[in-house]
Amino acid sequence: MGFIKKRKRQKQSFGDATVSVITYVFFAVFAFICVYPFYYIFINTISSNELSQKGLIIFLPHGLHIQNYLKAIKIPGLLDATIISVGRTVIGTLMTVIATAFLGYMFTRETLWHRKFWYRFVIVTMYFNAGIIPWFLTMRNLHLTNNFFGYILPTIVSPFYIILAKTFVESIPKELQQAAEIDGAGTMKIFYRVIMPVIKPIMATVTIFAAVGQWNAFQDTLLLMTNNKLYSLQFILYQYINQASSLKQLVNSSSGSAVAQSVATVQTATSIRMTVTIIVVAPILLIYPVFQRYFVKGIMIGAVKG
Repeated sequence: MGFIKKRKRQKQSFGDATVSVITYVFFAVFAFICVYPFYYIFINTISSNELSQKGLIIFLPHGLHIQNYLKAIKIPGLLDATIISVGRTVIGTLMTVIATAFLGYMFTRETLWHRKFWYRFVIVTMYFNAGIIPWFLTMRNLHLTNNFFGYILPTIVSPFYIILAKTFVESIPKELQQAAEIDGAGTMKIFYRVIMPVIKPIMATVTIFAAVGQWNAFQDTLLLMTNNKLYSLQFILYQYINQASSLKQLVNSSSGSAVAQSVATVQTATSIRMTVTIIVVAPILLIYPVFQRYFVKGIMIGAVKG
């Protein structure tokens, strides 16, 4: 039997083999192009800053050290910005996911008063907006400038996420909800006990989208916040990239005389930019492995017996 299978594998034509090789090579090159920029930045943060400044670190690190990360912690405002970014990402994502799941469910309930009107009312905001100035005036009138909730409240309801959730809920067999209604469950109980456990895949998808959006946002900080205690990490990164040359002097002076330090670990504009970039990018990369399994999990299998 094993011999027959081996013979079948060997019968692949030359054209098929050529296509397979080209496909593997193409995707290997594409993967390398995607991964290499992050790898390049990382190896430059742990290599000799002198060599990194000269552009000599290309594929392999040289003069390994972690002083860049230890000194980056001392950069003024970085810790506060990290707390703000983590806070807005966790709280904002949680509220967005809950609101998206609930509205997606409610817009499928035929008993909802003027259901189609409210659904279209929400969706139309995805296509039309007043612009930045009216948005800023609205936020100011709501006292959301220099306010942490200015990061949270405007992002709770997202029409695109609601469309995804509504479409997913509509794919759920109605027998699940009907069985719960027969047992006397109300709207909220059906939502928490029946709908939410079943829509985990779409909730995981929305979680990733919302978390990435919250973590990477910096324009709202630029427009709404003048208190540096409320600056987000991305906005700090934007500032530090533009001010890396002056910032390196501040970091070096806070670590003692630059002359007394090893030439390999003296901070440069390049090391500042790359180290802060890694600090900002790395946490959001950890979200994907956590939620990836929900994309492929067949959660609906066996939910309703035929």
